[in-house]
Amino acid sequence: MLGMSQIPEISTENLEKYSSAISLSDMEIFVFPELLYSLVLANIMSPRIWAWKDHEWFRKLDTMKPYKKIQRLKQFIIDHYEFNLDLDTWGLTTKESEVERFAPFMDEKTIGRSNALFGYEGDKHYFSLDIRKHFGLDKYTSNIIPFWKTETLEAMDAFKFKENYRVGAGECVSLSTLYAAALFIICDIPLEDIFLIATPLHSQNFILVNDGVLTNNRRLVTKNMWFNGTDLTAKAQRALRHEQVTIVANNTGFVHTVYPEATIAPDSFELFRKKLDAFTTTDITFEILANFLRERSEFQKCFQIKYLRHGKEQYLPIERAYAYEHGSPYKVSDDATRDKLLDQIDEYDFYADPIPDRIQLNKLSDYLKNNPISHFDEDNMRGLAEKIDCTGDMDRKMSVIEGLVDFVHLDPELPETADKQFNGPGPIGIKPGMQRDEIISYLAELRDHHPVADLAFYASRDLAITDWKPFLKSALERNPVVIDATKDLSDAELIECLQNLPNESIYDGTRIAQPDEVWNFQRGDGLERAIALANVWKHRVSAAAIELIASNDKVTIKLGETEFCFDSGKGLKKQIVL
Repeated sequence: MLGMSQIPEISTENLEKYSSAISLSDMEIFVFPELLYSLVLANIMSPRIWAWKDHEWFRKLDTMKPYKKIQRLKQFIIDHYEFNLDLDTWGLTTKESEVERFAPFMDEKTIGRSNALFGYEGDKHYFSLDIRKHFGLDKYTSNIIPFWKTETLEAMDAFKFKENYRVGAGECVSLSTLYAAALFIICDIPLEDIFLIATPLHSQNFILVNDGVLTNNRRLVTKNMWFNGTDLTAKAQRALRHEQVTIVANNTGFVHTVYPEATIAPDSFELFRKKLDAFTTTDITFEILANFLRERSEFQKCFQIKYLRHGKEQYLPIERAYAYEHGSPYKVSDDATRDKLLDQIDEYDFYADPIPDRIQLNKLSDYLKNNPISHFDEDNMRGLAEKIDCTGDMDRKMSVIEGLVDFVHLDPELPETADKQFNGPGPIGIKPGMQRDEIISYLAELRDHHPVADLAFYASRDLAITDWKPFLKSALERNPVVIDATKDLSDAELIECLQNLPNESIYDGTRIAQPDEVWNFQRGDGLERAIALANVWKHRVSAAAIELIASNDKVTIKLGETEFCFDSGKGLKKQIVL
């Protein structure tokens, strides 16, 4: 591993990217896509997930098949982490400052494709709302936007120290990178089978296990679940249905919708494309038709269902059957339980004669039984369209057949690769079964020629083996929470407040928390608290001369002619003027 004398100084042209590996905002990951996988590797190097292997919950995991292992992991994540999208967690910035900061790398119009608050309009759900009111931004001026930083595993765990949180927490990118690392360490899923998918408003993973598994924040979606027509699944589908996929990444590299160069292995990306297409496509069966009607309730008024009660035919508007599904284990789409569902419905809801202008769902069941239809089979689709010709009035001017085709086949808007130049440093070759120390040594050997591996050490915040400049740049420029929270304190009160926080870091070893992590979780090693003080002091006195001296177990911060000491357990030695 690199020693102190071997740490290369980060060049001025790379300083923005490397400092972004520390702060890891959604915008930074869009501009510097290497950062997405660097956080996965930082989590893989962290001792936290490796400790899970000894948890009672994962006992006998080795005896389970891959999907069963993934289910166990899912429940563990659900039990230990909440989804957090509180825009105040990591503070606010402005559109102007972010556009100026990224101008050397990407123009404002392109940046606007990455973030709803810059004008992105891909997701129909959010843009049926007042976006600023939805996220609580209406109380600020229109140029104010949240940082929306991605949390490391340690920061996710530390949410348990934050008021009103009972366990860890993180936003969608945090959860997707946590899942990717845990799938590899806990479930022994090869990294080449785990693909990270980023859209402007969401991040999730696609795993090549069975017919495919999609992670969605804390939960999982299988192919069967993808087509079950429930509200929960509709929400899980939203990003892939309505948004441009901006980044796809795995251990071989990434492809980005904007940049002409791609580093992902072409055969790996093509495998991903084919597997995802198969995952989001299914044949039309009666079960799929019934699931479609569950989701697309506007089409239910075209259908009725026949039921034989006491030897007599009765007819029920299909929307009444779906209404009874709520709270019932029985489903319209399930041949084995449909009659049990209908038997629960009050007889007064049924009609004695067929309802005019409604198709009998039973007839379609007979038609589709043992004869599933592919959406691209024109003759069979034409025959099906004739049988579900609905003559009644419809709220939406879309035919049932068009909606059904849309339901059974999704073509996600992936980055186009026809004109991409594929050229990467090669795959990250760590394999299931390797131990943590072995992985860290391997990644250290890659650092001088593999940017993602090098950035992983910066994402992990280890100041013993990284240049301090990116960390300090991020600390002094992108940590507004502690500044705002202490603005009413006098200088003396500020210093006393930070000195009295528990001398306890959320990071192990020589890894260091950023100032807003210190404040949000109300704890920090002496070095971390000293840097937090420097951040606030620079804001109060922009021309202030600040000197920081780390000397093993002591940290001295000189604010002009006055100096203050903090105890430190990080064992780092450094003298620097901020």
